[in-house]
Amino acid sequence: MTSINSFNARATLSVNGNDYTIYRLDAVSGTEKLPYSLKVLAENLLRTEDGANVTAEQIRALASWNPQAEPDTEIQFTPARVVMQDFTGVPCIVDLATMREAVAELGGDPTRINPLAPAEMVIDHSVQIDVFGTADAFERNVEREYERNQERYQFLRWGQGAFDNFRVVPPGTGIVHQVNIEYLTRTVFTHTAQDGTVTAYPDTCVGTDSHTTMVNGLGVLGWGVGGIEAEAAMLGQPVSMLIPKVVGFKLSGSIPAGATATDVVLTITQMLRAHGVVGKFVEFYGDGVGAVPLANRATIGNMSPEFGSTAAMFPIDDITLDYLRLTGRSQDTIALVEAYAKEQGLWHDPTREVAYSEYLELDLSTVVPSIAGPKRPQDRIALSESKEAFASALPHYVPDGPRPDVPITLEDGTVTRLNHGDVAIASITSCTNTSNPSVMLAAGLLARKAVARGLQSKPWVKTSIAPGSKVVTDYYDKAGLWDDLNTLGFNLVGYGCATCIGNSGPLPAAVSEAVNANDLTVVSVLSGNRNFEGRINPDVKMNYLASPPLVVAYALAGTMDFDFDTQSLGRDPDGVDVYLRDIWPTPAEVQATIDAAIDRDMFAQSYADVFAGDARWQSLETPEGDVFSWDNASTYVRKPPYFEGMTMTPTPVSDIHGARVLLKLGDSVTTDHISPAGSFTPETPAGQYLLAHGVQRRDFNSYGSRRGNHEVMIRGTFANIRIRNEIVPGVEGGFTRDFTQADAPVVPVFDAAQSYLAAGTPLVVLGGKEYGSGSSRDWAAKGTSLLGVRAVITESFERIHRSNLIGMGVLPLQFPVGQDRNSLGLTGEEVFDITGIDVLNEGTTPKTVHVVARREGAEPIAFDADVRIDTPGEADYYRNGGILQYVLRQLAARG
Repeated sequence: MTSINSFNARATLSVNGNDYTIYRLDAVSGTEKLPYSLKVLAENLLRTEDGANVTAEQIRALASWNPQAEPDTEIQFTPARVVMQDFTGVPCIVDLATMREAVAELGGDPTRINPLAPAEMVIDHSVQIDVFGTADAFERNVEREYERNQERYQFLRWGQGAFDNFRVVPPGTGIVHQVNIEYLTRTVFTHTAQDGTVTAYPDTCVGTDSHTTMVNGLGVLGWGVGGIEAEAAMLGQPVSMLIPKVVGFKLSGSIPAGATATDVVLTITQMLRAHGVVGKFVEFYGDGVGAVPLANRATIGNMSPEFGSTAAMFPIDDITLDYLRLTGRSQDTIALVEAYAKEQGLWHDPTREVAYSEYLELDLSTVVPSIAGPKRPQDRIALSESKEAFASALPHYVPDGPRPDVPITLEDGTVTRLNHGDVAIASITSCTNTSNPSVMLAAGLLARKAVARGLQSKPWVKTSIAPGSKVVTDYYDKAGLWDDLNTLGFNLVGYGCATCIGNSGPLPAAVSEAVNANDLTVVSVLSGNRNFEGRINPDVKMNYLASPPLVVAYALAGTMDFDFDTQSLGRDPDGVDVYLRDIWPTPAEVQATIDAAIDRDMFAQSYADVFAGDARWQSLETPEGDVFSWDNASTYVRKPPYFEGMTMTPTPVSDIHGARVLLKLGDSVTTDHISPAGSFTPETPAGQYLLAHGVQRRDFNSYGSRRGNHEVMIRGTFANIRIRNEIVPGVEGGFTRDFTQADAPVVPVFDAAQSYLAAGTPLVVLGGKEYGSGSSRDWAAKGTSLLGVRAVITESFERIHRSNLIGMGVLPLQFPVGQDRNSLGLTGEEVFDITGIDVLNEGTTPKTVHVVARREGAEPIAFDADVRIDTPGEADYYRNGGILQYVLRQLAARG
């Protein structure tokens, strides 16, 4: 995109003998007063101004930002790059491959479908913990990963060769967000033009995973989007957004002994979720910022989607430079980051007064050891109150009465007993914490002290450790901590998201059988960022987030029904009781181990050839050609139907008449509820489909790994085993009533949707507050659309899912303020008419549409629903039937 440079902002910055073109922020009056994150947006607009998508008016509007104003000004943000993980990235590449064919059918050049900005994928979501607690667990899990995912990996290798600007970090390397901060992130990006001119500008990104915000810790503005938005960004389409409110979060004090970075994160998550920051930027400021290590900043940024903000920014300062230096960035890169940030007013100055929209403050010295659960990250519990909190939560899962105390015999012959609240899974996993040496080494040191006192993990606990990069393995080796972790069963199981994404693998057979035969409510404890219902393991109902050392502690305790202050973890060989306080490492011990065990060479060696992969990756047969040859027999990668019958002229938008309710849902329905990522059973619609196509149960893999096959994913939509559809009270799982039949039987959601499709009946979904929270899961919107849902009516939406619905041509609507599905008397048995949508054909986006719901034997229910198409760009997407259709028509029109 060519800048028309309305503000004469182009200038030259010289650093270490190299000249860089920059776009000076001080060329625009008012930008000096902006928060850090909005300065990054201002530079982005200044550099990409073209008079069409990005105008001088947008730049002036940002420079004159009013912190107290409600967001109403649309701007076009052009990210420097796109990052992906394989669960969400595979469907992105499937869609791009399909678009190549579709653009040719529309008379365009298929090679126009090509990433214009760097797109980098890390394969990190596919490893499952089939094997644990053994020295060969890693090797056996990776071998099984390749067996399951060969088709997907071959397809990705094809994409790496067929598309420019697309690179893949192979399996067994690390987690996307940790690889992003340790290697992929530039902090200050550079682009070399054909004439040799080098332009420098802030690194920005969008990612197909909500925790892309981890990069905010390095001063990089980035956030998670759905795969469909990411595809558009890759193809040069700016991200449409409103200038947001910015919440200033002041940090002071320092973390006390006994507390960890994880405890800080859980505290901040609880505070910000309670405050309400959905759709806003959060920015950390104050004297305390300089005392927050980079790893802690990244951990905080990682949790941004858990408290609901778009981004959670830390500015660039000396801490940033130290981290870039530690992780092996070149001296020229570090010098450029420092010079550019200082020249552009992006360097952290704790004395600078910035006006924010809202303010919060945390004295870090008040943070206490904490966990969060049993089903939401924001539900923080002080560790000292964890036993009491568990006792209060348990009656929601089991009836009152004595504990069952079920006898079991494990595979090795161990005879033990299993109860409600026993810890079935203790897993050190997820980018959130495995990227942070302070908590990872604390876990190792705690394990060393526990082993020295003769403690052991309880035999029924499935223990595992899945680091986010090979650097973790290196510093565990150098610190001599692997033997102690392995003694407690925390063996290396893989480099990937693992338990946090639902790839925890099966529980030991005896444990699983006891749980299911006796309806036991067992627990997982993981160092992750997500603990939503049905996400971690189908046998586990209660899930708690905790720091890595607490994960080890719970493996030793073996139960959530435990008070670490008063109960002993066991006795040492001398018969002395051992308490958690006796083996908890001090901050000085942790820091000394960090200083001795971590160095720059580790990062340089680990990332020296990061895109090459191992022998397995390199030996995969790779398809060739600009257009992918689809295999109709494939159950992993299939051509989706989004562009079938598409013409250059969009079908006019129409009102909705005679719609039925597919589901009526409550509050906090997550994208995990809508589109689960984990395992599924043979009796589900997805399982039945695979069995019919010759796939055996052991090879089902997971919903996440099947995202390149729309047939599986449609059947998995609203199929979470813990979802509760109020149309079928008392029934848990993906079921609804089919009103096309006289007796309206209870059937799987997919089966009902097929009946409605055959009858030509459109569908709506009703929901409560925070609908679509959680991961930036494009299939939550794709599946909703392909089931035939035309509109979703809720009390409020989470940002990414609302945008994704529009991107798939589904209308997001909100009940009038103060009303909801129940106060209006909606049962889900009604027939809906929604009118006033068709004015979109005239170029107008309605504020509201009229909804009338009729039910036999009752008065009609009428209300005006708020239309959540928030920007003119979103209106264009909706008019075109979706964002991909819009982009495809734009590209095809260019020939």
